[in-house]
Amino acid sequence: MNIDIHSLESNLKSHFGFDSFRGTQKDVILNLLSGNDTFVIMPTGAGKSLCYQLPATILEGTALVISPLIALMKNQVDQLNAHGINASFLNSSLTKTTTNEIKKELIAGKIKLLYVAPESLNKEENLELFKKIKISFVAVDEVHCISEWGHDFRPEYRRIKSILAEISQVPIIALTATATLKVQQDIQKNLQMDNATIFKSSFRRDNLFYEVLPKINPKNKLVEFIKQRPKECGIIYCLSRKKVEEIAEFLEVNGIKALPYHAGMENKQRVAHQDAFLNEEAKIIVATIAFGMGIDKPDVRYVIHYDTPKSLEGYYQETGRAGRDGKKSHCIMFYSYSDVLKLEKFFKDKPANERDTHKLLLDEVVSFAETSLCRTKQLLHYFGEHMDDDCGFCDNCKNPKEKYDATELVLSALKICESVKQNFGIKHMVDVILGNSTQAIRTYEHQELDVFGIGKDQNKQIWTSIYRQALLNEFLEKSIEHYGVLMLTEKGKDFIKNQTSLTFFKDNEYPNTIEESVEAFDHHTEDVVNKELLGILKGLRKKVADQKSLPPYVIFQDASLEEMATTFPNTLEDLVHIQGVGLGKANKFGKPFIEIIDKFITENNIEAIHETFIKTAVKKSKNKVFIISQIDKQVPFLDISTALNISYKDLLEEIEHICHSGTKLDINYEVEQEIDEDSEEDIFTYFMEVETDNMEDAINELGEDYTEEEIKLIHIKFISELAN
Repeated sequence: MNIDIHSLESNLKSHFGFDSFRGTQKDVILNLLSGNDTFVIMPTGAGKSLCYQLPATILEGTALVISPLIALMKNQVDQLNAHGINASFLNSSLTKTTTNEIKKELIAGKIKLLYVAPESLNKEENLELFKKIKISFVAVDEVHCISEWGHDFRPEYRRIKSILAEISQVPIIALTATATLKVQQDIQKNLQMDNATIFKSSFRRDNLFYEVLPKINPKNKLVEFIKQRPKECGIIYCLSRKKVEEIAEFLEVNGIKALPYHAGMENKQRVAHQDAFLNEEAKIIVATIAFGMGIDKPDVRYVIHYDTPKSLEGYYQETGRAGRDGKKSHCIMFYSYSDVLKLEKFFKDKPANERDTHKLLLDEVVSFAETSLCRTKQLLHYFGEHMDDDCGFCDNCKNPKEKYDATELVLSALKICESVKQNFGIKHMVDVILGNSTQAIRTYEHQELDVFGIGKDQNKQIWTSIYRQALLNEFLEKSIEHYGVLMLTEKGKDFIKNQTSLTFFKDNEYPNTIEESVEAFDHHTEDVVNKELLGILKGLRKKVADQKSLPPYVIFQDASLEEMATTFPNTLEDLVHIQGVGLGKANKFGKPFIEIIDKFITENNIEAIHETFIKTAVKKSKNKVFIISQIDKQVPFLDISTALNISYKDLLEEIEHICHSGTKLDINYEVEQEIDEDSEEDIFTYFMEVETDNMEDAINELGEDYTEEEIKLIHIKFISELAN
């Protein structure tokens, strides 16, 4: 078709309110309007949607937009309708009446863009419908979902091309924010777009500050970071729905309005939370990766990955939701070895090829987190883009690590690659250089190589770092055909023949085992606890306990005192949020403790620490009101557990949580039914005499004579009567 550039720009202004195109938008649109298949790789926030929305308003017929998320469809359709463009979507959220109305409008040619999920293409009724209407072109959004090497693989995306072949032979525009060369190749092959014109924008985002922090006491770091930016909007990503709920509740407890968002919530609630965030009724959304796709909020000032992400593609796309207005924004990843192990376990039951794929993608995240090199350069390299200079803006550039002479180490690493015929990945080559006799090494007889074990004087971390940095410095390159395999570049081959002096950076040091993570956490905890105040609080506890003829732990447990000596609560309101306290206990024992803490704060001039007081989310029983009402009516515990469909043991744990939060319960009716007076007195006396009410110790001491349920029952009575 003849394209009038002036008319195109006029449409841009009248429909979307923009005076000019950004980046490659105009070239993409002209290519599509000319009837050519078009492949767009453009970072989040660069304006991908416009590349198919504007052509849809110009071409005759309806543009079919294949999109993976209902929330994304609704958001974009609402925006288009607000611009006066007739757009609709077909998915399972619609009533039959609404669906029929949309179908009538489609057949009448009134709808310019129709959004559908890939699953909807398969429905026979929809196939017949699409055959009846004039389709101008097909847009496949979030097209990385086609590839098993992408971060959000969906099998139904694989069937798109075969289904479209039944409907209409029209141009395809495929769009994604993230695609490595391997993913790009996979997409083109699957959609049969080998001749497509490719528009690939730079992945570089100069306004994003990338930072990786060890996941040690992350909740405190989270609150401190957010409280320093009270007027800024942010997204916090977690891997599980449970963690989303936990972090949102934790932030609320600390006076920060945060809303959860995940696929397990009712659709109506999800939409309400999304709208509240977009309208700034809530500054923070805590979400799984289901949130953010297609959401147009330009002023997100920070994106925090509370859990280590599963892939660099996912990480890049999610961080790309920050700073879409071009202003400086902060991207934080909390990184821990235990998170990596959890992710590996999550994929252990998957088919072998899928498990191996996820492991390789996760290795790239580990490499990014542990590197001491420029993070922007590392990300761009991953997506096949070269960058000469460091960004000067990430955490590694701001705080450069120590350098060392790596000349001989790199030479050894490259010789290993040469010796194994450039057919293996980092892990295998590190095993060869260390002389590890693994199954794979024995299978390929690599223990017979002259270079086998030449680097055993160094450790695995050093060699892994050498390979990563050699890759980034272009001595090695990744094979596109065989993911994870490294090959020598011409630069690498030249280095083997003629070495020049080479310096590398030492990697960032993070705990590499669960034991190290625990040790680091314990060390951090020791650092933040004010030992002088802790000693004073323990002395006060002993004094109060002696006055009341009670064991000290009944007043406050050690963990509670340690938290007081860390966060300095000097009001009853603050004290209530200390772990293991609750309102009842705070009212009963709290006054002298908050007075002594307030005095300590004044004498030592530490109000600033008090300002960043982090409250712990109190563990709540979901069935609290029901349980209390049933106990007030003296309903037998067995009947309560049956009504709640939980075990007797689980019910006792629920009641224990209620008592620990400060509620006093009269359970004598149950005790009298289950335990004779002598046994009750024996267990009660035990808890009066011990230094700690650790249940494991109690069961070990009393277990030969009493059941665990009997011990817990008396422990509940003990706590309820004496501590509340």
